[in-house]
Amino acid sequence: MPSFDDRRGEAEDGGARLAEEIVGRASRDLLFVMQFVGETQYKVLKHFQDLVIRELEKRGVRRETHALLQIFIDMHATEMRDFVFSGVSIARPFRIEEIERLLGDTTSVIRTDIWDSLRSHIDTVERKFLAEADDLPRQLAAIEAESDRMARR
Repeated sequence: MPSFDDRRGEAEDGGARLAEEIVGRASRDLLFVMQFVGETQYKVLKHFQDLVIRELEKRGVRRETHALLQIFIDMHATEMRDFVFSGVSIARPFRIEEIERLLGDTTSVIRTDIWDSLRSHIDTVERKFLAEADDLPRQLAAIEAESDRMARR
């Protein structure tokens, strides 16, 4: 099994290799899903906020008596909205071949764009992680100390 030290060089070009590997599997592992944005998100959220408010009022709950009521309403309405949108998005995924055929993309421009985006995001997250890596031993020690404290209870 390679040690941590053996893997240091892999980070240099690992992002490009990873992006290439992912795009190479695109025909079987990549799905495009619908995402509702803009006014539609607001309309669905407002619908569920109104529903929660109506049901609370039917049960005698009023804003005047509950200081955190709006947070409660927004939390539940957001959960319901996200549930609806997630379910609809998952219900009709599109394979990359379907998207390419619909758009007439015979030169794999979409796959190249995906590769570029993957590589950029991989590089960004790696840079952020490496910039904060010196703090990892302290974070690990804090987690272990908390675990020990909880075990002694």
